Amino acid sequence: MNIKKTILFVVCLALIGGTVAGLQWLKQHQRLGKPGIKAMPTDDPVVVQIDLPEAVLTYTSTNLPQSETVTNFLPRDTSYAQRLYTDPSGFQVQANIILMGTDRTSIHKPEYCLPGQGWRIQEKTFLNIPIEGPAPYDLPVAKWTIRNTVKRPDGLEIEISGLYVFWFVADGEITAKNHERQWWLTRHLLRTGELQRWAYVSYFTQCYPGQEEAVFERVKQLIAASVPLFQHPPKYAATSVARQ
Repeated sequence: MNIKKTILFVVCLALIGGTVAGLQWLKQHQRLGKPGIKAMPTDDPVVVQIDLPEAVLTYTSTNLPQSETVTNFLPRDTSYAQRLYTDPSGFQVQANIILMGTDRTSIHKPEYCLPGQGWRIQEKTFLNIPIEGPAPYDLPVAKWTIRNTVKRPDGLEIEISGLYVFWFVADGEITAKNHERQWWLTRHLLRTGELQRWAYVSYFTQCYPGQEEAVFERVKQLIAASVPLFQHPPKYAATSVARQ
């Protein structure tokens, strides 16, 4: 019995050691893939410049720097872009892109961020937004309805709603599901030795409870018009059937 336990222990150690060695080899020999976001090189070998469009439809925008809370937490080779869009009526939407470098921890679960800012997730849905252009396709997105309690200047606490729409994109790949992105990244790395360079794209706005669906229609229009200006189409777009 002791001999069997010893053999099993040795086998387990060998498997663990082999796995660690394999992961180290992959890390040392992997190459970084191309982003699915339009990007310009910088003096840094990994960090790139990514730009959201300044004007879309009737919206103008203001460039927003990432907060130090984000930049100090994420790996240093992460690339960012963030803009606040405002239409003539005063309606505002914040768009954000986080692009990973060689460290996959740049992209994290969306569930981590919102609760830390006081938001409670009310509803999660998945849907497609049609993207037009030379290669039309359906963009899969996650739409979260969220809720927060805020204090007005007069001290009264009120409930506000928010819409958080997001997806993940790499070279030729798009998904709205984080677990799917992680699986694709691992599968691609093992098959090719290339680390996919994923970006996390999100659009966020606030509204009063009951206005969520009407506000989402406005966000959807902004996404449909702005995405072709900064994002490459997926590999399946070339074979998309023209919409009737």
